[in-house]
Amino acid sequence: MLELLIVISIVALLLVLVGPAFTTIKGGTDVTSAAYTIKGVLDTARTYAQANNTYTWIGFFEEDVSSATPGTAGTGRLVMSIVASKDGTKVYDTNSTSIDPTMLIQVGKLVKIENIHLGLLPLGTGTPPGDTFDSRPLPTPAPVNDSRFGELNGPPAATAPTTNSQYPFQYPLGSPAPLAQYTFQKTLQFNPRGESNINSGLGVGPVTYYDVKRIVEVGLQATHGTQVDTISPNLVAVQITGFGGSVKIYRR
Repeated sequence: MLELLIVISIVALLLVLVGPAFTTIKGGTDVTSAAYTIKGVLDTARTYAQANNTYTWIGFFEEDVSSATPGTAGTGRLVMSIVASKDGTKVYDTNSTSIDPTMLIQVGKLVKIENIHLGLLPLGTGTPPGDTFDSRPLPTPAPVNDSRFGELNGPPAATAPTTNSQYPFQYPLGSPAPLAQYTFQKTLQFNPRGESNINSGLGVGPVTYYDVKRIVEVGLQATHGTQVDTISPNLVAVQITGFGGSVKIYRR
């Protein structure tokens, strides 16, 4: 009997020690899976723009993982949407306050990724060989946050991009325009050449514009419900080049 109690105690102790390891492994799997999903969305939008000689946009929205559709801004679930111009033009101009939903078409389904947060990760050094998480290319030029997607619901200066798009778009689309379930204020655009442009920075006065950046980065962290896992070493950065439009994943 004593031997059995000892064995049970040892098993219980092992479960306590091994449990956090399983949590970390699951978190790493979620982050890696999310990175490849995002890469797929970026590749789809770029390919569509080139193949159809048009403009496409990807919207990023992070919502409370416990909320239903339409969700409320928060933490734990990333929502992404791809839309394209019907007539091949940019659709918007400097006087626009949004992209007219009647002039867009939906490309694919709305994408929702659970247990993920877009965070502002430690920057890479950009030193050779530049193919690891810590040495990955550095988004430039300054301000760096205008070349990143992270802390989408943070206050100004602590969010990236630091300004909302002057040209947000909604989901769903239609003519006449239906009631919006999501309004995407953080957006990335592909032109017919496949070049990516992030909507950030300031133009003349309050006017924001789509700017070409050498590299744009999406930082990923695992979440537990609405809490960001700040302890796990599993961090993933998805980078896309401005002119080539190529996408690469860096994982710590």
